[in-house]
Amino acid sequence: MRLSGTIGTALIIATLSTVGMASPGGAATQKAAVPAPATAEKKAGIIATVNGSDIAVEDFDAGLNRAQRLALQTGKPLTCAQISRLRGEVVEELVRREILYQESRKSVKVTEAEINEELKKLKGRYASETDFANALAAMKVSPSTLRAQVERALSIQKFIESQFASKAVITDKDIWAYYDRNRESFRQPEQVRASHILIKAEPGWDAGKKGAARKKIEEIRQKIQQKQDFESLARTYSEDPSASKGGDLGYIRTGQVLKPFEEALFVLKPGEVSDIVETSLGYHLIKASDRKPETTVPFENVKDQLRTLLKQEKGRQEASAHIGKLREKAKVAIFLPSE
Repeated sequence: MRLSGTIGTALIIATLSTVGMASPGGAATQKAAVPAPATAEKKAGIIATVNGSDIAVEDFDAGLNRAQRLALQTGKPLTCAQISRLRGEVVEELVRREILYQESRKSVKVTEAEINEELKKLKGRYASETDFANALAAMKVSPSTLRAQVERALSIQKFIESQFASKAVITDKDIWAYYDRNRESFRQPEQVRASHILIKAEPGWDAGKKGAARKKIEEIRQKIQQKQDFESLARTYSEDPSASKGGDLGYIRTGQVLKPFEEALFVLKPGEVSDIVETSLGYHLIKASDRKPETTVPFENVKDQLRTLLKQEKGRQEASAHIGKLREKAKVAIFLPSE
């Protein structure tokens, strides 16, 4: 269990953004969404049609919801003009993705096994099926819609890889330039391997209940002072899931755990055990078993990964240019609802 102060809800659809078709300059540089021509017939539940294929309002709502969440992370409310522009950008992005999906279907096939594997990965980001379902509901995405989006994303991803990324030429000079520009990204901060024993005590508990928890952790501390094995005590007494591993939490860096826990951990030398530490989870005894100093990942260690990354990025850029040409020829009707 990571003792992080908050567990952010992953944006499931954003997980598929590796195949996003926004142009290098962002969505604002894309062709603006325009209303359907007078000859186009509006259909219930449809936001747009692309070469005769429908784009559902449900997809638009989910995309707009995601875009608004991301925009609000700046801490400033969106103006009416910004919301209006965002709506146009979202529907245009859906149109562009539909065009590319149609193109991908001409040469790519996605199997049920591939879809199921991707869904398994997405679900694995959540603690339970309930948490996963709640995240979908918050983004207004039904399970069937998610499955369809996964199939489309994989189809586009495979198409970009086969038609663009695999053919992209990336030199060692390109890779070094990227590494040099982004050195901070390859910095690995100091890490400490931690184990702990937790006796739960929630903030809302009465004094008697919290007192009993405090007494229990003090008794465990005495056992440690008597040289009893920390790992064995963790397995016996800890109320954290890590108890089954002797309290081992693995290597931790700053910002990953609750602040009082972090402050106590990072002053310990390997082999030392902290005094009793209180957090919102309860009372802890923390042991440091190893320490890794801050370092920078050597270029040679990431060279191959960066080559793949840059090939993918170049593939996305070339695909974006390609889709721009297809967009000009596509038969598109957009039924953007009134605000």
